[in-house]
Amino acid sequence: MKRLASIAALLGGGILLAGFGFSSSWWSDEEKATLQDLRLVEGPGAPDRSNRYAANEDAARLGHRFFFDARFSSNGKVSCATCHVPEKNFQDGTPRGSGVGTTGRRTMPIAGTDRSPWFFWDGRKDSLWAQALGPLESAVEHGGDRVQYVRLVSAAYRDQYEQLFGPLPDLSRIPEHASPNGSATARAAWSRMTPAQQQSVNRVFANVGKAIAAYERKLQPGVSRFDRYVDAVVAGNRAAAHAALSEDEIAGLRLFIGKASCTQCHNGPQLTNNAFSNIGVADGPAAPADEGRLAGAHQVVADEFNCLGRYSDAKPGDCEELKSVNADAHAKGQMKVPSLRNVADRGPYMHAGQFATLEQVMDHYDRAPAATLGETEIRPLRLSANEQRQLVAFLRSLSAPLAAEPQWLASPAAPSQPASHPVADRDQRLARSEQ
Repeated sequence: MKRLASIAALLGGGILLAGFGFSSSWWSDEEKATLQDLRLVEGPGAPDRSNRYAANEDAARLGHRFFFDARFSSNGKVSCATCHVPEKNFQDGTPRGSGVGTTGRRTMPIAGTDRSPWFFWDGRKDSLWAQALGPLESAVEHGGDRVQYVRLVSAAYRDQYEQLFGPLPDLSRIPEHASPNGSATARAAWSRMTPAQQQSVNRVFANVGKAIAAYERKLQPGVSRFDRYVDAVVAGNRAAAHAALSEDEIAGLRLFIGKASCTQCHNGPQLTNNAFSNIGVADGPAAPADEGRLAGAHQVVADEFNCLGRYSDAKPGDCEELKSVNADAHAKGQMKVPSLRNVADRGPYMHAGQFATLEQVMDHYDRAPAATLGETEIRPLRLSANEQRQLVAFLRSLSAPLAAEPQWLASPAAPSQPASHPVADRDQRLARSEQ
């Protein structure tokens, strides 16, 4: 037996000894603590102090209807669900989002983002509700204007809105279409409105975002095989641990927290530090240079719907992240570090879908090419082909069905039924076979 242990040590940790069913190495107390830090914290995060309706069930139900309503667009064909597709983990699986036009960046997933202090790849919004407002007026996403949306709320959702937020404003003297953003016609109409009219429209517009955010908080990542592995490791149950992850996945996990240094950025229960990094991903020959966080930092500070704005429900002391924004040259080319929860189910990858597969992502990190804009913050990993394969195997273990009640995973006009998920289907088959 001592000879077998010596052979296992030479072969390296994580090799399963044939016929014996145990791993040659376990985890140190320090490593266990690291694993526990990565284990999913189930349920939504603390309610957003800038949104007093964040945990309100009536707001979530109204936001659910807003999210799937394509009338919130210039052509009546684009809803939030157009790019955040329930069957695709609330993203769209394309390199760049497509609404009334085509965006310059990848659609980001929604599940678990209520825990983040920044939104979009460049962090130009600082709350989930403010994030919901941006696409509504984007010329290439929903393409509409805020007065149009307030009129829609007044016509189609008056009772639900007023029971929640109070009386809607008088729209009789307000133009049909107006906004400080968008077309020259919409901007000119907005400029002719009185400050009181503008504020009354903005208040309703902000409340639309707050209702959508209340709904989106219902969409949370579910417990993955990795999380079950951590539970087993902490409990000292080696049999359950090896039932949760394969030897390749365990080896990839060791690389993830060790040699590959992935946890420098992908840490915590959501597997993201919610910060911004430049990892040297080129925008592409036909794409304009994307300054990322450098531009986003300026935008979030100037945003009328930020944490310190008049439409926020936060107190000034609640907005420390916004107060500490630093838009220096170091931010050029930085993009938000995304969560790795369900990462294997939502390619392509990076801010404009530059990589089709996780294998291509791993190759990029291993090479760490120089940045075309700003300065890259990563260094070559020098992993073997087998180590890269093991890391990808581990990333696949992070997939799980979303932890949401079935009615939240479909349009409110559609029958509620559990979404099919390959990981869930496999786990259910395994559970039945063990009974």
